[in-house]
This record gives sequence, structure tokens and C-alpha cells, in this order.
Amino acid sequence: MTTAVKDLKGTTDAMLAKFRELAITDNEKLLQAAATPAQRKELAAACGTTPADILSVANRADLARVKGIAGVYSDLLEHAGVDTVKELAKRRPDHLFQKIVETNEATKLTQRPPTAAMVEDWVAQAKGLPAVLTY
Repeated sequence: MTTAVKDLKGTTDAMLAKFRELAITDNEKLLQAAATPAQRKELAAACGTTPADILSVANRADLARVKGIAGVYSDLLEHAGVDTVKELAKRRPDHLFQKIVETNEATKLTQRPPTAAMVEDWVAQAKGLPAVLTY
């Protein structure tokens, strides 16, 4: 599933301008351009930011590959300690669901938290996705 880079939390105007120049228009293209630490360092220099900032946006791009995870659900996952597909694939769906519920009760990020079935599907999808980012 593709998501426009402008819709990924953490992107700055400077990043978006450079991404446009480099024809990085969606999460899949960003993942290709930021897959390795060396690529993130180079992209960060081009954007006038840090490799950590690029990694943060790349992690969001990674999670966006999972159908159903975008916007507030991505925020919920991050607050619950899941910021990559690799991490999501390791989680037990029932435990993650409970953590998301607790996180949402504390943060009030959404009035419509995901269901247990949605979280189970996300974990299953994550297990089937190839790793793209290296650390």
C-alpha cells in the first residue's frame, strides 16, 4: 500500500521539497531511498536534517506498508512502542491490542481505536512483509 510522503508524520517542508526534487513521492520510494544507514545519512544531508529524522520518517513509511495503518493508528502504535514492521511482526496481537487500548485511554488519540481483529491482521501482514530498512 502506498502513502504520499506528505502524509507521513515527521516530514518537514525542507524534506518534502528535496523529496520532490528526487522524485520521492510515496512511502515505497522513500523506503528505497532510505533503506540503509548510509542512504539515510546522504538523504539527511540533502534535506538539511539529521539521519535520525530521516529514520523516523522512514519508520513511518515502513509501517504504512501495512494496510490499515495510517495517521492516528500509526501514532497509537508508536506510543505503544511499535515503530517498525519488524517490531510489529514480533508482537503478540492480544498483548499489543491491550497496550493500544491502554495507550489510547491515556493519550486520547482517537475515539475509534482499532479492534482486536484489526491488530491481529496488522501483525499477520507484518510477518509477511520483507524487511526493507537496515540499521
